[in-house]
Amino acid sequence: MGFARTCSVALVGVEGVVVEVQADLEPGVAAFTLVGLPDKSLVESKDRVRAAVVNSGAEWPQKKLTVGLSPAAVPKSGSGFDLAVACAVLAASERLDPRELADLVLIGELGLDGRVRPVPGVLPAVLAAADAGYRQVVVPERTAAEASLVPGVSVLGIHSLRQLIAVLTDEPVPEEEPLQEGRPDPMLAGLSVPGAGLGTGVLLGERQPDLAEVAGQAKARMALEVAAAGRHHLLLQGPPGAGKTMLAERLPGLLPPLTPQESLEVTAVHSVAGTLPVGQPLVDKAPYCAPHHSASMPSLVGGGSGLPRPGAVSLAHRGVLFMDEAPEFSGRVLDALRQPLESGHVIVARSGGVLRLPARFLLVLAANPCPCGRHGMLAEGCDCAPQAVRRYRARLSGPLMDRVDLRVTVEPVARSELMGAEAGAETTAEVAERVRGARERAAARLADTPWATNSEVPGHELRTRWRAGPGALVEAERDMERGLLTARGLDRVLRVAWTVADLAGHDRPGAAEVNCALELRTGVHRGTVLTGEHP
Repeated sequence: MGFARTCSVALVGVEGVVVEVQADLEPGVAAFTLVGLPDKSLVESKDRVRAAVVNSGAEWPQKKLTVGLSPAAVPKSGSGFDLAVACAVLAASERLDPRELADLVLIGELGLDGRVRPVPGVLPAVLAAADAGYRQVVVPERTAAEASLVPGVSVLGIHSLRQLIAVLTDEPVPEEEPLQEGRPDPMLAGLSVPGAGLGTGVLLGERQPDLAEVAGQAKARMALEVAAAGRHHLLLQGPPGAGKTMLAERLPGLLPPLTPQESLEVTAVHSVAGTLPVGQPLVDKAPYCAPHHSASMPSLVGGGSGLPRPGAVSLAHRGVLFMDEAPEFSGRVLDALRQPLESGHVIVARSGGVLRLPARFLLVLAANPCPCGRHGMLAEGCDCAPQAVRRYRARLSGPLMDRVDLRVTVEPVARSELMGAEAGAETTAEVAERVRGARERAAARLADTPWATNSEVPGHELRTRWRAGPGALVEAERDMERGLLTARGLDRVLRVAWTVADLAGHDRPGAAEVNCALELRTGVHRGTVLTGEHP
């Protein structure tokens, strides 16, 4: 009787569980049984593994073969277990030394010819292996750079099963036939999930549009700067063609580069979702996700058959989630944003399991003033009935809007602005530098706390530990007495005021900064100048 074991990783959302792959050979009629709660694609690995072993020059054991995936109660899905299953079988049949596999984690899909094909989710799988104490992993050659992002782990990238057998048995490593120049690489197909990238509107690794290309819109430009500096959620209202989408697309360029820990978090999500750009194993810039207004609930918050997959809120983690034509989204979809806006994660419960997916994003909503978009415009009359206008605006519910710190009206651009009268508009790099300085001032103030940006600081701390200047809250208190501002709204006004103060280089917000924050939240003019120059 032959027995051998090795390890692989089962992904549950963006978290991994180390799975022990056991192979047992017994005398009897030749058969291959796979147990351990596998899904359909994993059950089919029996035929892939058998063909790959034979075509790699190894002998397939003609005995009763049982392969177990432990723990058996954890659902296993995908083709990433093929390599571990093949090595366990070869070790049980004494082609490999079982001791060589004891401390290895193997991840990869096998082709019928023995080539090792890449699979999505390699980074979170290697992170899980490292957390479990494993220090050696074997992955497909195409994903070795992604796996190497995990510190303290030795990564072996292989092209075929033949090469791995040679490495484990100290035999000469065979050379694989190189891909002919000009021919497409079929291996790259395993790195992406069909429909995952274009369907969510994820922009990674592309040229960032420049803020200097936006004509006019001084107030909206300042709102973008404040949103980026403090990670405050933003609503852009205005008629069609005023530049709402242009402004939103330029917001990711204002955000600071991701920290190493944030980069790993974002890369892990996109690796599982199959949206990592080819040749870019690490995402170091804020992602941008702009789902269509017809998006369903599972596509936004996560879902799908079996175990849920990351949705748009998770794909925008540490970046920007832009919802154009926000009132056209389903009310249920919009209200589903309320939990991740507060907690920074989303918990998805399905019949296949309950997952916790990261979802700390900067929300940008864009909306027209009415269904026809001409309400309030002088040159063109609005054809919408008053009831239709109220109904349209009511689609953005009060609880959702209470979580949006900045609300800006984007006015139509004047002819002089559009034709280049303001040729000296600031570039993205110039504004991003001010944002970086404001973030550094906030980080120094919050150094000994669990918070990194002003939008995360609890209101209690802002009212007791970091107080505004004397008399700064007169207008805000008056709005609370009139019922124009809720307690949560006051906390958010204080957070925005601290961000405005950080951008201006002030030690703490005064009346001017608080009034600026109130105007950005309510739209009511408070006598402050909302331009690129801060109070």
